[in-house]
Amino acid sequence: MEEVAAHPYVPRDLKLPGYVPISMSMSSILAVYLGASLFAVTFVWFLLGRKKAHLDRLLMCWWAFTGLTHLVLEGYFVFSPEFFKDNTSCYLAEVWKEYSKGDSRYAGRDSAVIAVEGITAVIEGPACLLAVYAIAKGKSYSYVLQLAISLGQLYGCLVYFITAFLEGDNFATNSFYYYSYYVGANGWWVLIPLLISYRCWNKICESASGVETKIKKKIR
Repeated sequence: MEEVAAHPYVPRDLKLPGYVPISMSMSSILAVYLGASLFAVTFVWFLLGRKKAHLDRLLMCWWAFTGLTHLVLEGYFVFSPEFFKDNTSCYLAEVWKEYSKGDSRYAGRDSAVIAVEGITAVIEGPACLLAVYAIAKGKSYSYVLQLAISLGQLYGCLVYFITAFLEGDNFATNSFYYYSYYVGANGWWVLIPLLISYRCWNKICESASGVETKIKKKIR
């Protein structure tokens, strides 16, 4: 009978042969993530967005942050199926070993999670960085692009939460990780896309209304 390595995840019968325990502390992982995010946001705020209105600068910072998160973190997860076996203390592997305490479907390579994260990393990641460029340059497609990405993020979150519910919602090590990682960390990708979607919808409707008004005036 094949021996299954011990791990901290739930359900306890989850098989992760070759599992290597996490070597970094939660505080160290968060410090690196927050530090890198702060660097990226600061760069966008002061250099790329220095001539834009404050709201546009905030949006550029959000799209840069979420785009890099999708590309780097989620991209690593998608293309590193055996990250739980990593014994080199690779930071990205450590992130997912830690996050799996809140949702063990990541360590277990759940098909729904892989599908959602794959689309997010490959399509939405680059699209988010394109949104930074579109806002900075005042491109006409900026609002449509932001709306499309936000709806994609909302759809991904719905699939993520609904599939967990349908499968029993029993993937967190304890309530702390459940609310901190599974609920808290993902909640921002529900709240902020909702607000951006509402703003973009209004902007697009205003623009369309203005065009219709001009057309009617010309006809008269």
